[in-house]
Order: sequence, then C-alpha cells, then structure tokens
Amino acid sequence: MRRYRYLFILTACVVLLIGSLTSHTSAAPATAPATGDSRLTILFDNTAFDEQLKADWGFAALVEYGNHTLLFDTGANGNILLDNMRQLGVKPRSIEAVILSHEHYDHTGGLQALLDIGIRPTIYVPSAFSNTFKKQVRSQTKLVEVTDALMILPGIYVTRPIGPIVEQALALKTPEGTVIITGCAHPGIVNMVRQAQEVVPGKVSLLVGGFHLLEIADKKKLKSIIAELRQLGVERVMPTHCTGNVAIDTFRAEFGKNCLDGGAGRTIVFPAK
Repeated sequence: MRRYRYLFILTACVVLLIGSLTSHTSAAPATAPATGDSRLTILFDNTAFDEQLKADWGFAALVEYGNHTLLFDTGANGNILLDNMRQLGVKPRSIEAVILSHEHYDHTGGLQALLDIGIRPTIYVPSAFSNTFKKQVRSQTKLVEVTDALMILPGIYVTRPIGPIVEQALALKTPEGTVIITGCAHPGIVNMVRQAQEVVPGKVSLLVGGFHLLEIADKKKLKSIIAELRQLGVERVMPTHCTGNVAIDTFRAEFGKNCLDGGAGRTIVFPAK
C-alpha cells in the first residue's frame, strides 16, 4: 500500500508539472515584441499605382510594423480614404495610432471620417496644431501633442516638429536601415532626414512621401538637394504628392532603379531578418 501511495503522489506531481509548463508556453506575453515582415502601403496620393483606387490631392500611408498598425496622415477626403482602404482589404479597426505630419487639410481631411466609423486610435500631432483642431480631436479620442522626438512603439518614432509650417515625420527601424515617411517636408526634405537621423542614426533605406519640391524647376538646385540626401545615406526614394514632376524626373535620373514609383496602392515590404 505504501508503494502505491508513493506512486500516486509521483504521478500527481508529474501531471502538475506538465500543466505548469503548458500554461507558460502556450500564451504569448501581452508585451511581445514585434515580429515578422513590416509593410508600408500608400492609401492616398495624387496618383494611383493601383488603377482600382481613387487618386486625389493629399497623402496617407499605412504602416504595418510587426504586430502593430499605424496610419500616417489621412489625405484630404475621408470617403476616398475609406474606399481605398476597403479596396485594399484594410480594416480601419486595426489602426492603433494616427500620426499627422502637419495641419494642412490634404493631410488631416480624412481623420473625421475614420473617427465617425467608431474607431478610437491615439492621435499624434505637433503641439503647434490649432487649439480648435486639438479640442475637436480630444473630445473623441486620445490626443498626444508632440514637442520633441518621441518613440511611439519600439522601433517607431516621430521626429521633433520643426519649421514655420510645423511638421513632423515618421521613422521606422528595419533590418535594411531606417525608413522615413514625410507628409510634405515643408521645412525642407534634407532637414526632415536630419531630424530623423537624430532619433535613428545611420543609413536611410527608404525615404518616402511628399518632398515639397513642386515649385523648384531648377535642375541644378534639385541635384544639389539630391547630393545632400546621398551624403546623409539615403539609398532609395519614393517621391510622391507635392514633390512635383520635374523633381520626380530628376530623382529618377539620379537614383535610377532606386527611385520607386509611388501612388495609392503602392506597397513596399521590409523583410524581417
């Protein structure tokens, strides 16, 4: 009988040990690090890379970074933004945060349409946004006023807002280098890259967004800007929105295959390593 009693106790201990191990290995921690490939998709732009999508003046880009989904700018028209998202199979409720580069309608115009469908992402804006805008957003969801460079999530940063037209950019760490997303780059595209490199030093794998070179027709000046970007370690570019046709053609001539076409529906994947 004593031997059976010891055998029963030993069996019970083994069962408890196995149960304990199972409970610890089956559930992922709530703060699990981002894993898998990252993806950037332009949702709103002056041109459409995907012919099924609508084009309009403005810019918005979806960032899928591991387990997280963010929206950078919202374009000028909420209906177009939501329709393009639907066409691409993007679920608005997956968006955890919205980063607004600056307070121009072609970058903020789609925000209210997003909030009207019931999502409540955290909104990040430069603190220089008007009190009226901030009050309206704050009445509906959480608002973060950005005064300096800020880490939103591990590997995802907003730059320090700068310029007379105060603007911030988004910087992402990837195995290939930093990805920088700009809305219009009103303070100057070179200055925006420098701000991003203060947060994430090193080469820039991709610079994408509006470069605000629309009014510059002097190719010599454009080439000088491109030379500065190369000196800062910019390897690839995707000029969109307010960059302008002359500037885009100049980037294509200078960067060759490393100048990528933008437009609504354009997706770039950054493989995890």
